[in-house]
Amino acid sequence: MDNKSLFGKCPYFTAQKVFSGKWSILIMYHLSDGTLRYGELMRRMEGITQATLTKQLRMLEEYGLVSRKVYSEIPPKVEYSLSELGRDFQPVLEQFKIWGDKYITSLKDKKSPEE
Repeated sequence: MDNKSLFGKCPYFTAQKVFSGKWSILIMYHLSDGTLRYGELMRRMEGITQATLTKQLRMLEEYGLVSRKVYSEIPPKVEYSLSELGRDFQPVLEQFKIWGDKYITSLKDKKSPEE
């Protein structure tokens, strides 16, 4: 079975594909706090370029995890939020946090006193 035929059939492959972008999970985390305008999201995403953020948001929107609302006003106003499917991912984000905290603790415990 080739990789293309696994998408939409294998839950692990599908999840890996949907969240394959380097910044996807961090974007989901920031949007889990609520709706954000593009500029605010950009400020929260330290180290990301505008082009990359736009690309990642489009990808998450295409997969149905992020909703984009454009207001017809000057200057243009665009807001991003988690879709219903994106909100369903929030318990997974919480598990990432729990595991990440444990892993960070284990890294700190492994450091030698000379460091």
